[in-house]
Amino acid sequence: MGILDRFFKKKEQENLWTKCPDCKTLLYVPDLKKNLKVCPKCNYHFPMGAKERVDSLLEQEDREVLFENILPTDPLNFKDTKSYKDRLKKAQESSGLTEALYVVEGKLGAKRLILSVLDFKFIGGSMGSVVGERFFRACERALERGIPHVSITSSGGARMQEGILSLMQMAKTALGVGLLREKGIPFITVLTDPTMGGVSASYAFLGDVILAEPKALIGFAGPRVVEQTIKQKLPEGFQRAEFLLEKGQIDMVVHRKDLKETLLQLLP
Repeated sequence: MGILDRFFKKKEQENLWTKCPDCKTLLYVPDLKKNLKVCPKCNYHFPMGAKERVDSLLEQEDREVLFENILPTDPLNFKDTKSYKDRLKKAQESSGLTEALYVVEGKLGAKRLILSVLDFKFIGGSMGSVVGERFFRACERALERGIPHVSITSSGGARMQEGILSLMQMAKTALGVGLLREKGIPFITVLTDPTMGGVSASYAFLGDVILAEPKALIGFAGPRVVEQTIKQKLPEGFQRAEFLLEKGQIDMVVHRKDLKETLLQLLP
């Protein structure tokens, strides 16, 4: 076996194992995926990609991916250490997505719905113009078809590379939810780690029912920013899902393995 063969074999073996960030247990990746990417030792919920989320909830047949023709541009010609165009290209290549929001119409059990999922791998799941537009159209689609809209969030907030255009999506997404509410179309949100910034301050907290995964970080500004601002030590577990449930900010904390059954019970 040559040097290159040994190198690639070693890399392949390394990719088969990962360490749980919480309990530090070494986990076999194929087994972890079968367990919905939840540590079997401590129940730590690893991040899940948007397509993995869809596969974990919707039936395989009769799915339709929506709004993939709506694609991001660079309206401000923004550049920091890299150009925004380069960041978009890299995010698309690494995530396998065209944007941070992935929208699918399909069946959860026998119940048809619209499922919109944010993927943190795509520029931190940030909400730019395309995310806002796709989300609004998802609401319109749910309204037209008279079916529920379930939204799974994972985001650092608004996308700074789009400036005020990004912040405008907070109002736009809230308007979309308002249209559903006027017609009595159910809208359920599932908050995962993390759900922060402009997403938490808009549609994430507008669900008729608000669910969250265990220990998900949920809030507007992060804990360190809050501590530095108020010059006080924050309570244990501040901004975690269990803390928000205790304070009445969300309705349920749901383990990932129970999410499908919980949604089936909640949806009409």
